[in-house]
Amino acid sequence: MVHGYSAGHDVELNRSEKLILELVRRNDGISRSSLVSQTILNQSSVHRIVDTLTENGFLSLGESPSQGRGKPSPSLSLNANARYGYGISINSDSVAASLINFRGGITEYCVLDTHPRDPARTLLNIKHHYLDTLKQYGISPEKVCGVGYSMAGFLYDSRKYFNPPEPLKNWMGIDLRREITMLFDRPVWIENNATTAAHAEAFLGAGLKYDTFGYLSFNYGFGGGIVINGKPFQGAFGNAGEISRIFTPEEGKLRPALGILIDRLRHGGIEIKDIRDLNHKFDPAWPIAQQWVEEVTPNLHRAMDAMNAVIDPAAIILGGEIPRKLGEMFLAMPRTCSGKRWDISAEYPDILLSAIEGDSSALGAALTPLRETYFN
Repeated sequence: MVHGYSAGHDVELNRSEKLILELVRRNDGISRSSLVSQTILNQSSVHRIVDTLTENGFLSLGESPSQGRGKPSPSLSLNANARYGYGISINSDSVAASLINFRGGITEYCVLDTHPRDPARTLLNIKHHYLDTLKQYGISPEKVCGVGYSMAGFLYDSRKYFNPPEPLKNWMGIDLRREITMLFDRPVWIENNATTAAHAEAFLGAGLKYDTFGYLSFNYGFGGGIVINGKPFQGAFGNAGEISRIFTPEEGKLRPALGILIDRLRHGGIEIKDIRDLNHKFDPAWPIAQQWVEEVTPNLHRAMDAMNAVIDPAAIILGGEIPRKLGEMFLAMPRTCSGKRWDISAEYPDILLSAIEGDSSALGAALTPLRETYFN
C-alpha cells in the first residue's frame, strides 16, 4: 500500500515500466537485450518501454562492448537527474534532512541547526533548507517527486498522527501529512523512523545482499523495520516492526533504548546531553556501559529471536543512532542456542551493524517517494 498524498502532476508509470527501472537500478549498465531474459516481456515490448523511459529522461543510454558480430546492445543506467526525493527525520534531539537523486545518490545531507522541541519553527526551518538546497543545485521543484517524513514513535488514527517519545511530545496531535503537504506542495509519505531506515538499508545497504531482513533501530527508544523480498513492509497500521511491544512495562525498563542508557550514565556521573553527545563521547570501557549491555542483551536477543521466528530473515541489522562501538559490544555478547531437532539446528540470520553513515532515517525518507513512485 502506498501511503502518499498527491499534489501536482508527473509522468505516471505502469507496472512494466517500473519493473524495467527496478532491474536497471539493480544492474547498472545492463544491456537492453539482457533485460528481455529477466522479464516475461517480449523483446519488442522491452525495447518500446526502454525507448519511452529514455525519451522521458528516466534512462541514459551507453554503448556496450561488442560481443561477436552485430551492433552492440546499448547499456542502460538510471538518469541521476531525472527526479529527486526529499527526506526529513525528526529524532528526540536532532533534525536531519536529505535530498536523494534518481540513482539513490546523496545530493545533500545535513543535520539542521535546529532543535525539534518547537514543531512550527522546526518545519519552517526545514522548508528554508529545502528551498536553499534546490537553489544551490539548480533543481526545479517539479523534479522533486515527493517528501518523505519520519519520526520516532508509532502512527495512529489512519496514520495521520504520531505518538512520539517524551522528548517529542509537542508533536502529538499534529496532522503532519496535511501540514507538510501544505508547506511543500509535493506528494508526502509519512513513516516511523525505523521503517524509513529500513528503506535506506534496502536501497543502499544490506538490501544489496539480503532480500529479506529485519532492522533494529536504537534511538531514544527501541524499534524496528522489516524488508521482505526487497520491499519495506509497513503492516496494516503502518507500525510493522515495533518490536518493543513484546515487552511488558517492567521488561521495557531493560530494553536496549539509548534514552535509558543516557539516564543510567547521568546517574553514574557521566554527563551526556543527548544521543548526538553519546555518539561523540561513548567509551566501551565505561563500567556503567558494560553493565548495561550485560543487563539488556537478553531482551535484545529476545527481540531478535521474535523477528527471526516471524519473518525468517536472512539478516538482522543493528542500526538507528547506535554508537558503533556500542553495537560492537552487542555483537560480542554470546548467544544461547535454541537447540536441535533430530540433530539439526534451524539456520539463524546474519547479525551485523548498519554500514550507512549519517541518519539512515532521513536517507530512507528521501528514498521512499522515489521507490513508491518509480520502482517496482
